[in-house]
Amino acid sequence: MGSYIQALALSIIGVFLLWFGYTLFFRNIVPGPGVRRRRRSGKVSSGVPGAPRTCPVCSALLAKGERVKSTAYPSMGGKDRLMYISGCTYCLEGDRVRSCPVCGAILKAGDILVAHMYDKPGRSHVHVIGCSQCKKVGKK
Repeated sequence: MGSYIQALALSIIGVFLLWFGYTLFFRNIVPGPGVRRRRRSGKVSSGVPGAPRTCPVCSALLAKGERVKSTAYPSMGGKDRLMYISGCTYCLEGDRVRSCPVCGAILKAGDILVAHMYDKPGRSHVHVIGCSQCKKVGKK
């Protein structure tokens, strides 16, 4: 009976070591089931709003190097900066529906998102507080 338990324990340890070695060495070569890929058909799949490399206006997954058109203004002595976000190339060209993540309003061509940008060492954090419709910014 003791040899069966020992054989079971060794086989469990062996399976764990094989899994650990595979994920350590082959993770970057072969993407696993949790990795999102960009479709080659030109369509952009929807991402999770607020996730890295996601457009805050249309929730499109952005490839490495793709940027969101925005304007950040200098800080007035505080730790955050005011930022106006127009959108990515997909929603600015009209390929995707532009909506405000705060109030849910559909944005027109000239509408923007209002955000606070916090500068951290090595990266920046952006917090969207509304759009030009719900915050009444940029209207005359």
